[in-house]
Amino acid sequence: MEFILIGLVALFASTLTFFSGFGLGTMLLPAFALFFSLEYAIALTGIVHLLNNLFKTGLVGSYINFKTLIVFGTPAIIGAYFGSTLLLSMTELDSAYSYTLFENTTQVSWTQVVVGILLIIFAFLDKKTLSKRMKVPSWVLPIGGSISGFFGGLSGHQGALRTAFLAQLKLSKESFIATGIAIACLVDFTRIPMYFSNVEQVKELPYLIMLTAVMCAFIGAVLGKRFLKKISLEAVHNIIALLITVTGISMLLGWL
Repeated sequence: MEFILIGLVALFASTLTFFSGFGLGTMLLPAFALFFSLEYAIALTGIVHLLNNLFKTGLVGSYINFKTLIVFGTPAIIGAYFGSTLLLSMTELDSAYSYTLFENTTQVSWTQVVVGILLIIFAFLDKKTLSKRMKVPSWVLPIGGSISGFFGGLSGHQGALRTAFLAQLKLSKESFIATGIAIACLVDFTRIPMYFSNVEQVKELPYLIMLTAVMCAFIGAVLGKRFLKKISLEAVHNIIALLITVTGISMLLGWL
């Protein structure tokens, strides 16, 4: 069941990233969270996200704007370090709250609370919406890099904020996409080793499930690039936003 569900979500999520306004990580995280602890699901999603972005880099890497990559990517690495450190710290805290329903007591962790809230927020603040609202000078780019990197390390939600800041630059379409992907790779390279700082966790990785997700994401990326226009389809966006919101609420209730 895990292979089928996670594979299908990875396939469709990777395809839909070309026109839904949401990133692969945002849509794939709920699928992993159904079968693994939330912290572990974030880490597994991060690996698939990184490998998928490396694949995309191979397709558009020649268009990377290295000046922007350095100015925005360097503070993003620092932000990702602190974000992932905070995530690891939250796993050691007592539960945020608990409640009893039908004689069953549910404990809700701080990780579930924080990630659940972030999912709900980012379900409505997609990349294009943020880009329209934010008008910032170029000197703010390092700050934007640290902020997007921080949330990337904390929950994997880096795409919307990164795009909002980079959209203020006069980059070509190809350079904009390629540079964003490269920055995402830097964040992933920083946060993933932090997630798996415990060697035993690495030994227990569900490699076959991850391989299924990665291969399906690759296929989705090819299909999206080849057959779909990079536009935002309102109906699709609204459906995905609703599903992500439901996932966030489920986390706040301790169901995921």
